[in-house]
Amino acid sequence: MTAYVDQSFKHPEQPGLRKFLRNVLRIFFRGLIRPPVPIAVQRVVLSAFTCAMPLARGVSRRRETIANRPCEWHRPAAGGDGRVMLYLHGGAFILGSPATHRSLCSALVSRGQWDLCALDYRLAPTYPNPAARDDCVAAYQALLTRGYRPEQITLAGDSAGGNLVLVTAQRLHALGLPMPESLVCFSPVTDFTGEQLHNPPAGDPLIHPDWMDLARDAYCQPGQDRADSAVSPLNGELSILPRLLLQVGEDELLLNDSLRLAEQAREQGVQVRLERYEELWHVFQAHTGLLKASDQALDRVVEFIRSGATNTEITNADTTTAEPVS
Repeated sequence: MTAYVDQSFKHPEQPGLRKFLRNVLRIFFRGLIRPPVPIAVQRVVLSAFTCAMPLARGVSRRRETIANRPCEWHRPAAGGDGRVMLYLHGGAFILGSPATHRSLCSALVSRGQWDLCALDYRLAPTYPNPAARDDCVAAYQALLTRGYRPEQITLAGDSAGGNLVLVTAQRLHALGLPMPESLVCFSPVTDFTGEQLHNPPAGDPLIHPDWMDLARDAYCQPGQDRADSAVSPLNGELSILPRLLLQVGEDELLLNDSLRLAEQAREQGVQVRLERYEELWHVFQAHTGLLKASDQALDRVVEFIRSGATNTEITNADTTTAEPVS
């Protein structure tokens, strides 16, 4: 099976909607989710911004507790296929919750027909690292206790949640625990130093650099080296990672975090699928139900996860460009 695939996708459809979303994000997200706006206010803004996102039909939702942490379970109304996704939300380690990611999580369940547990891990600055990672490790262990086999489990997350996917997997290996079948990361933070950020010509409509500085200061322990693999999984052991899907927009500050992770993981023998989406931004998948490109990206997540069960071979190519899909 091919260890590495780099695919680029361009979605020219819905230009008016994409332009509208860019402008809205630039004004109401990038403009407000940043210092000097207090973190408490940022949390309210994010909740308000996401509450109106459409939810997929045919998916039930229930608030529960796992490993002594709140969570939300999304399940297909007709019953799942035995697999489970542990979803770790983004929000720069200081914002977000299962509630802010309900649209994305329900869409993944509707498409994949598996169970999904969205974990409400502890947030900084009240709980700096490794509190969030430890919550994720405990939740994974709880899934095993509930009877899910490692080969039935996928760890998935966006942005800060993508970081937690990677550091959790590295921690599981360090503890000698069985690894999940696969990892899915949407625009993960892999290098906390921020030394190789991308500056897209069109600009990043979502992330303000000052917000990233705020997140680093809140999440890191006092005096902690930001290159420490506990917060920068790019510098940790990558060879132990299971199959990995990375999806990243070309118009975002964190583009290089995914590109560098894919390259280094490939060199260490990890099976990696890197998907780059032109003219799209950070965690564009959150616009599922609105943007066709977001829906199609989630369809590819399902394809990736199912390819592990069927042992389907990934396209044997270093770089391919997909034809536009209408």
